Amino acid sequence: MSFSERLSVSSQHLLPKQALTSFAGWVAGRPHRLTPWVIARFIEKYRVDMGEALDSDPTHYATFNDFFTRALKPGMRPIADAALVSPVDGAISQFGEIDNDQIFQAKGHHYTTTALVGGDARLAAQFAHGSFATLYLSPRDYHRIHMPCDGRLLRMIHVPGSLFSVNPATARGVRGLFARNERVVCVFESAHGPFVLVLVGATIVGSMATVWHGVINAPRVAQVREWRYDDERIALRRGEEMGRFLLGSTVVMLFPPPRLAFNPAWQPGGAVRLGEVMVPAWAPRSA
Repeated sequence: MSFSERLSVSSQHLLPKQALTSFAGWVAGRPHRLTPWVIARFIEKYRVDMGEALDSDPTHYATFNDFFTRALKPGMRPIADAALVSPVDGAISQFGEIDNDQIFQAKGHHYTTTALVGGDARLAAQFAHGSFATLYLSPRDYHRIHMPCDGRLLRMIHVPGSLFSVNPATARGVRGLFARNERVVCVFESAHGPFVLVLVGATIVGSMATVWHGVINAPRVAQVREWRYDDERIALRRGEEMGRFLLGSTVVMLFPPPRLAFNPAWQPGGAVRLGEVMVPAWAPRSA
């Protein structure tokens, strides 16, 4: 890591991250006479392509959150005919095989599947020697999250935690980052077994929401909370919206063995778009 990166990471340990994030979420969710100005500066700074938005006029958004979670025009993100598709616009942080229970974060840094899902070792064991993918959403990206494949919702777990930034520099500098930050663990069943979609919070991420629950982490609490959906039929199709970040963050996905053969064009740091091929075909299961 460079000196500036080390300084940036070190300073995060000192910042009142929870207070900053709560304040940012409060401001972003309220109409204000400065909202159009803030949105205009954001678009300019991050070069946001408003031509993709369903409503391309920045002055039509009552709050910053409305702008940040803007919908896309129909057809802007075709959904590939593949086993698994990218659930977001973003950048590939890491992907590959889960080494027993170890997920690769960055050079010299790993974290466990058990820690990621909030301490449920039984749930985590289903993904031993399986596959994972971590995708980072930058401020300029589309911030709704969609399904990588068809799935039926089984459980949702809210795990309180820290709120470090999740940018690449912080991923290189904070051990177990994605298993330390606040997160929402969504457990699904597919035709090819269970899979987990984890929404990871970060500094200034006001909140996270799902289409079946709404905002999950308002107000923030200190205890792990869980919702079960055994008696409900919540089924979502590949490419269908499942949630959103009210200010951006990271998605981590876990899949059971056998190991997945990811898109050969994928590489860490590469850009991905919603609906693009993540895994062309399912691997055959052992007899």
